[in-house]
Amino acid sequence: MARAGIREVAERAGVSISTVSNVLNKPGRVSAPTAQRVNDVMNEIGFVRNELARQLRTGGTNMVGTVVLNVANPFFAALLHAIEASAEEAGCVAVFGSSDQLRQREERYLEVFEEQRVKGIMIAPLNGVTPTMRRLRDRGMPMVVFDASSDVDAFCSVALDGRIGGYLAARHLISTGRTHIAFLGGPLRQVEDRWTGALRACAETSGVRLSHIDTVDQTIAEGRAAGEALQRMPAGERPDAVFAANDLLALGLMQSLIVSGSISIPRDIAIIGYDDIDYAQSASLPLSTVRQPVDELAATALSLLLAEIEDGPEHVHRSVALEPELIVRDSTPPAG
Repeated sequence: MARAGIREVAERAGVSISTVSNVLNKPGRVSAPTAQRVNDVMNEIGFVRNELARQLRTGGTNMVGTVVLNVANPFFAALLHAIEASAEEAGCVAVFGSSDQLRQREERYLEVFEEQRVKGIMIAPLNGVTPTMRRLRDRGMPMVVFDASSDVDAFCSVALDGRIGGYLAARHLISTGRTHIAFLGGPLRQVEDRWTGALRACAETSGVRLSHIDTVDQTIAEGRAAGEALQRMPAGERPDAVFAANDLLALGLMQSLIVSGSISIPRDIAIIGYDDIDYAQSASLPLSTVRQPVDELAATALSLLLAEIEDGPEHVHRSVALEPELIVRDSTPPAG
């Protein structure tokens, strides 16, 4: 069966083709009764907008694309949900892709979004700015990066100030009397700001040291593996506190230690995470963490992107660092 077209809608509704076009693209120009009649006809005959034709006429879509590292991570899932809500308020349609921390997949999503002529792209890159990102930017694609590192200086960017977040987490552990803090997480490039902040806090207090437990990813499974490794260490060599680069690592670590029963939290090891995902508060032992303001992160990124779309990348260049918040729960003892 042939798909109904705009001409058939106009004939059945008793209006001109231009009126149907206005209903689709500029509804404010059409009276409410006429718009209702046209919409009723479109629903009745199953009319579907020819999006490709509309793109060719208008030079783009109302879609904005977002690429994140891993949609299975509750933090990124919450971020995408917030972006979707902000985009809807702005009259845009949000489309998403997850690189799953694979360079090739990240590149592919960028190419697909350009092919689909999205209005702009927001991205949490795997390892900073890539040649593909610069190439798209040079061709006029508005782009906002969820990253605060120095290599995003040519792009609009928005991120939590991870150096402050790392400092707050480590400073809290030090205030509880901890002297050997292990920073859990990697690849280090992705969490270097949190590591740098923790280093500064430890350097301010004599007798406190910071070590690093590297991970390939930032998952619950990697946290469990770290917990098993800590259990095998002699008690005198174990850290008395762990600052995990995200809550998933911290939760996996806690699960491993609680199941073993050989190490008490927070008596033997205090644990603090990062992000304040929903599971952090509802865990069997509520997790201390550093909260990221997800709604503000999404709204700020979209605002920067829409400004680039409106004024052009050459006229908009802002790097926004949002403030983190320390959340203290049962996985760390009260400050001494």
